[in-house]
Amino acid sequence: MSGTDSPSATRIARLLRPRRIAVIGGLAAARVAEQCDRMGFDGALWPVHPKRDRIAGRAVFRSVADLPGAPDAAFVGVNRHATVEAVSALARAGAGGAICYASGFRESDDGAALQQALVEAAGEMPILGPNCYGLLNLLDGVALWPDQHGGRRLEPDERGVAIVSQSSNLAISMTMQRRGLPVAYVATAGNQAQLGLSRIARALLDDNRVSALGLHVEGFDSVRGFETLAREARARKVPVVVMKTGRSERGRAANLSHTASIAGSDAGADAFLRRLGFARAPGIPEFLETLKLFHVHGALGGSRLGVMCCSGGEASVLSDAVADTGLTLPEPTPDHAAAVKETLHPLVPVANPLDYHTFSWGDGPALARIFTAFAREAFDAVMLVLDFPRPDRCDDAEWEITAGAFDRAMRASGTKGVIAVTLGENLPEARAAQLTKLGIAPLAGVREALAAIECAARVGTAWRAPPRAPIIVHPAPGDPGSAPEDGPRNDSKGALENEPGSKPEGARESEPRSAPGSAPILLDEAAAKRWLAEFGVPVPPGSVAHDLERAVEIAASLGGPVAVKALGVAHKTERQAVRLGLRQPAEIRDTAQALLAIGSAVLVERFEAEVVAELIVGLHRDPQLGLMLAVGSGGTLVELVADSVTLLLPVTESEVRDALSGLRSAPMLRGWRGRASADVDAAVASILAITDFAIANGDRIEELDVNPLGVCRRGKGAVALDALIRTRESSE
Repeated sequence: MSGTDSPSATRIARLLRPRRIAVIGGLAAARVAEQCDRMGFDGALWPVHPKRDRIAGRAVFRSVADLPGAPDAAFVGVNRHATVEAVSALARAGAGGAICYASGFRESDDGAALQQALVEAAGEMPILGPNCYGLLNLLDGVALWPDQHGGRRLEPDERGVAIVSQSSNLAISMTMQRRGLPVAYVATAGNQAQLGLSRIARALLDDNRVSALGLHVEGFDSVRGFETLAREARARKVPVVVMKTGRSERGRAANLSHTASIAGSDAGADAFLRRLGFARAPGIPEFLETLKLFHVHGALGGSRLGVMCCSGGEASVLSDAVADTGLTLPEPTPDHAAAVKETLHPLVPVANPLDYHTFSWGDGPALARIFTAFAREAFDAVMLVLDFPRPDRCDDAEWEITAGAFDRAMRASGTKGVIAVTLGENLPEARAAQLTKLGIAPLAGVREALAAIECAARVGTAWRAPPRAPIIVHPAPGDPGSAPEDGPRNDSKGALENEPGSKPEGARESEPRSAPGSAPILLDEAAAKRWLAEFGVPVPPGSVAHDLERAVEIAASLGGPVAVKALGVAHKTERQAVRLGLRQPAEIRDTAQALLAIGSAVLVERFEAEVVAELIVGLHRDPQLGLMLAVGSGGTLVELVADSVTLLLPVTESEVRDALSGLRSAPMLRGWRGRASADVDAAVASILAITDFAIANGDRIEELDVNPLGVCRRGKGAVALDALIRTRESSE
């Protein structure tokens, strides 16, 4: 988590776009001066060193106090203790900001206090780092960067993407790309002592020369900061792609909860990014290709993709690859097929992907007619597969003709065009830059290209939907936290009106509030169901028995078959602590006797025989994102099946329905091979009731499992067949 976020936008802008730069230190500072010269920086550059006379051909000032004025930005390339002193001097001098290069702060065992001293020394002066390489502003020739990089200064009328990375080394590598991606800024966040990654990104958005934003994120510096960034990016129509890395270890709760195993920190991060309307790229190549597509076309209107190629083999490769994505290849309509057919050789069939064959190869006007006719269908993007030959050994004149025909066709049809190569090395950098200037996205690699298109479609879909409410981040028990206690409520209606069934014996009207700092307590199934029932979650009628006779009495009062379960036993199925469908008093007595030997009591409930599908509904606390809701295929094979969706609170009814319909097991809910369809409405209402419970008690709940939530046939409801809640209760 970053420290203060006090520097104003004006102050940060001064740091990002300086006209007067100070470089403080020896070798690292000299390298920064050299890189600024290489980039053609035409502002003032002042070296500061206590002993040297000249650095990078310039006279040296002995201290910050000796400078002829307050620098807009300073690169501080001295040891960690001297860094604090230099930052203090810069702040007193009225400097615009500083890059803190040194390591040995919070990332070191003895550096936490020193990092706090650094933040205090800076005051309201913005600082990047410490433990970071700094900043490249390739629009204005600013290279506050103590090493080589592969960036080029952009032309005066050129826009480019901005990249913010928590890793300086990854940032260096990304500057070395040869993909024709115009980069406007590269900033590294380092320890984020003062300016967090989200605040840096917001400042870069203020420059209208930035076409798209790419973030390498190891951890979210601020949930609210990222939510603000998302709102501002959406308002400016600047798409954002994130490469989120790092998976935290499971907490000890994983030993007791199915939810903890399926709703880990990475699933929560994915849910958070979806909610923000950001795309997520799995790796560096997909990250860069997505930025390139964003730069050329921005977000896409949808996932309908048209593909053209000059080979049946390429068509097969593309079809197979698309099948692994959320993109679609719509089949041509009769009218569309007829229009395309008129432009093709008689032997060429019309399909998507369209293999236009070599009959028209090298004929620019003929290719333009084919491409235009194909692109006039309602595609969200049209891709031409075109691997360019090696320029050092081959003549690419005919490929130039094809690319030119595609350009004319995209302009004529008003379609967003993509030229993709099957092998990244078959897209020369100069060719990629040329296509980018023409307004065609040159994408390297089939799977990378499809990942980029899918990312652009997801952002477009998010932008068309209403903005999402801020997530509810309850502070951990005993922690005052930063989120208001009266945060957004679940907007579902009617969730509390569901028939909860009979409450187990001894139900209380309310639970006591947690004592700050109290240890987590695992409630037994009966107590968990009692608490959930108060919020409208349907539970089976039943009661708790501590002896054999009481168990038989409860079963008789319920009528029909019953379920008998041992209480106080984790993972009851593995311990054979659950017996279902019991009818006869003798078998109920024998079962109760066996289960009382391994548990503190038994829960006797009505056996729900009409269940046609089982779901898991769980909540698991993430230290930053709060309670994460997992909805998925339930039962004893939850981890093995791994069919779940993670959402963040608050959720809407439509979100829950979309989550259920997106499960691989969704056909079971709709009625699979003649089986009865499930009561999805009741399932949704039950899930919303569980989220209402979570929102009302979020400062107390550590985790929750309702597994399974039994969904009966349509019109017959849903019921929480098992429940686990880990909460913080007072010792009383």
